[in-house]
Amino acid sequence: MHLNGSSALVTGGASGLGFATASRLAERGAKVVITDLESSRGADAATRIGAEFVSADVTDSAQLEAAVARAVELAPLRIAVCCAGIATPGKLLGRDGPLPLEQFERVVAVNLTGTFNTVRLAANAMVSSHAVDGDRGVIVMTASAAAFEGQIGQPAYSASKGGVASMTLPLARELSRFGIRVVSIAPGIMATPLTMGLPQSVRDSLGHQVPHPSRLGRPEEFASLVEHVVTNGYLNGEVVRLDGAIRMAPR
Repeated sequence: MHLNGSSALVTGGASGLGFATASRLAERGAKVVITDLESSRGADAATRIGAEFVSADVTDSAQLEAAVARAVELAPLRIAVCCAGIATPGKLLGRDGPLPLEQFERVVAVNLTGTFNTVRLAANAMVSSHAVDGDRGVIVMTASAAAFEGQIGQPAYSASKGGVASMTLPLARELSRFGIRVVSIAPGIMATPLTMGLPQSVRDSLGHQVPHPSRLGRPEEFASLVEHVVTNGYLNGEVVRLDGAIRMAPR
């Protein structure tokens, strides 16, 4: 799949993994549309890399449809990367009683349902594109190491990311007849705005848990893997761990 001459939609593209990915795809010649919440710095982020910003909540179909439509206007939509997500922690049984059901539902709604919403709308647009090197499109979803080794306090997050990992293969199988590939990346502990806001001692401790290299993952490493997924036409239906061989401890 060639990036030049294609449009790419990146959800959660205002910061972190999403921004690094949007930046990489724009550098390689794709017409990039960043989506993020209206309250984000998405417009500034898009300006910095020569992309466009369309504010959208991934759980809102109408807003997301507008973002997809804008991407299609720029060039054939052949790339969609789902980076929008939240990581609200919460134990099943906390100091104030059981985890509020709404909190669990919100995490699943954004991370899992929002990803599915993006995939269904992007795939529908990709179907009308002509094939390039056998591909009509590539969809990259973001799972997490927590999908496999969720920690205490992560039941909602792990469930949502486990859902993303689990739907990778059935989506790839279904969309194969259209020439659309689906791959998920499961990052470990990454240097995102969330983790970089932690004290240095905490960041160092997290990094030391990684076998090699013993540090936090870099957003540009995630972006590099996205680029490889897009350009490697034989990579499909897989969940690729990007975690320095970490296996998360219970805490």
